[in-house]
Amino acid sequence: MRNGLLLFARYAFAPNKLGYCGPGDFESLFGYLTENESDPGLRELAQKFDGAYPYLQLIAAANGLHDPFDPRVVEAYWVGNEHLERVEASPFFASLRERYLPRVGSRELSSMTASLETGAKPHHNFHVFEVYRRAGLLRDARATIALERMDQCRISWGRVVHQEDADVVVERSPLVMRDGKLQLGHPERAKVQRQLNGHGYLDELRPGDVVSIHWNWACDRLSDHSLRNLVRCTRRAITSTNMTL
Repeated sequence: MRNGLLLFARYAFAPNKLGYCGPGDFESLFGYLTENESDPGLRELAQKFDGAYPYLQLIAAANGLHDPFDPRVVEAYWVGNEHLERVEASPFFASLRERYLPRVGSRELSSMTASLETGAKPHHNFHVFEVYRRAGLLRDARATIALERMDQCRISWGRVVHQEDADVVVERSPLVMRDGKLQLGHPERAKVQRQLNGHGYLDELRPGDVVSIHWNWACDRLSDHSLRNLVRCTRRAITSTNMTL
């Protein structure tokens, strides 16, 4: 079983480096990743991601798991798996209400949580499309900027074409708006980062590999099963969002 703290850090690193979430110490987070080591200090850093951590607690509780950083819980939140499906609407709503009602008000909270009745789950891409869009950086952004930020913030996937030094070129479907609805566009070639100052943790990528991507950073290599889960969770989040967009 993979180390859940290190798996969490793989996905949390890029927005942390950009200053969007978590503690102001991305160098330490990256050090754990490049050394492939975990200790109580990494747990302390991970718990300071106050956007993601409550979702991990919610998923862990729904599955009777003691550790929110159990790798199955971490994978459920960032990528998706069967543990995500066990989260019921009532505790999910209670968690969102406690965290966001003071910030957005009852009317916006009602819109944010409307899709829970039709099966929305606490996946990161739900957070991006519903919560981040309503309560985060997107509230005052122009439409084109908001769409671009959602596309970068969601966990996406890309098929490796080739490596270029610190970057990797992938084919990736961008998030687009058509007829007032979110969709996944046709695959395009994009360059995403895999190393920082000559160091990284995805050094053995080959053409045809599929990687998960967060804020233009290659996070992890996805198995066929994990890719199917991520695609399914992303499409579900898009469908739910389009109901209230």
